[in-house]
Amino acid sequence: MDKRWRSVLLDTLVMTAGFGTLTMMAVAKPDVMAHFGIDSAAYEWQHIAYVFGLFIAFLLGHTKIYEGSFKRSVAIALSWAAVAQALIPLAPNWQTVVFLRFIQGFVVTLVPLFSTQIAHFFVAERPFAKGIILSGIFWGGVFGSISAKYAVEAFGWKGGFWSTVVIMYAVLAIWWLFIEDFEIIHMSEASAKINVWKMPFTWILGLTFFPALWIIFTIVGFSASLGYEIGWTKEHVATLSTSLNISKALWSIGMGYVGYLLSRKNPTARGLFKAIVQVMIFSYAIAFIGLVIYAKAMLAGNYTMALASVVLIGALQGTGPAFWTSAPATYPKSIFPKASFALGLISNSANIIAPGLTDALARQSTALALGELAIMPLLGILTLVIVSRMKLPVEELGDEV
Repeated sequence: MDKRWRSVLLDTLVMTAGFGTLTMMAVAKPDVMAHFGIDSAAYEWQHIAYVFGLFIAFLLGHTKIYEGSFKRSVAIALSWAAVAQALIPLAPNWQTVVFLRFIQGFVVTLVPLFSTQIAHFFVAERPFAKGIILSGIFWGGVFGSISAKYAVEAFGWKGGFWSTVVIMYAVLAIWWLFIEDFEIIHMSEASAKINVWKMPFTWILGLTFFPALWIIFTIVGFSASLGYEIGWTKEHVATLSTSLNISKALWSIGMGYVGYLLSRKNPTARGLFKAIVQVMIFSYAIAFIGLVIYAKAMLAGNYTMALASVVLIGALQGTGPAFWTSAPATYPKSIFPKASFALGLISNSANIIAPGLTDALARQSTALALGELAIMPLLGILTLVIVSRMKLPVEELGDEV
């Protein structure tokens, strides 16, 4: 197998292990609550902390933590999840667990790190490669929850947590053996003077992915709450969530391949960016149809229709492979790694706002909350139209800087 594609598959395995093992907290919920003597309201703080960690994580890209060796950087990113996972069963109180869950959110820095890697390997193939890698997040959600159930039954909740640490580092060891290292670019004196945050392009491009993450980080919890209110069983809710994860994984790969087909027609910076915009708009359009059907299904309590709708809603993740290959396509080589972290921070700000606001709207009216979710893909399309008409940083500054 071509070493580049072998690296893509190994990256996907790391993503699956890193994110899949984190499902242990949800699976072991009753045991964890009993051990720390907390109620459901207190338990939810660990999830809030984790989501906030996903947001703060992108600030780390503007430090020296992820400069130098790529392999070392990936090991650090995975260790945020693994070390915290090992410490949770030993935590003296619930506040410590909440803090450790915040730290675990930093594992999301694997995403821009792998974007930097595939930018070295590919040009037109970047969206396809990234789509495969990102699918690991959702394969992890599917297989992680299944394996976690058996791990808890076999080893108890503490042993279950520690077994996932072994899995993460075993996967990292395999990955380390077969991946070639490289230096993550240190900015030159000229490029160090360029501030990606002062570029309007950075803010608009970052906001193109904001609506997708708004829905992705909201819909699972919202569907569960609404499903239980309707009277659906735990199995119904779990099946809906699993189906959505599988749909997102498949759309991630499928739309990544479409991005490759479009990109190879014109592998210039402008041509690559045009393909990125087209893929994201198409993905948002399909997801919009899915969300309209979903809204109708949830208001009517129609489980079959809701299950069918998530097949289309999963197209939201089709925006991911395109978005995460936008930085190497549009920024000079010397600054695109930091641009990736900046774009991640802007887009992931949705993590902080979306669940709480949707819940607040739902308390006023379920239809209002469903309408808010359905309108998000249209906002995504609008921002994509705006950014497509802007001049690219690489066109203004040159490829090298």
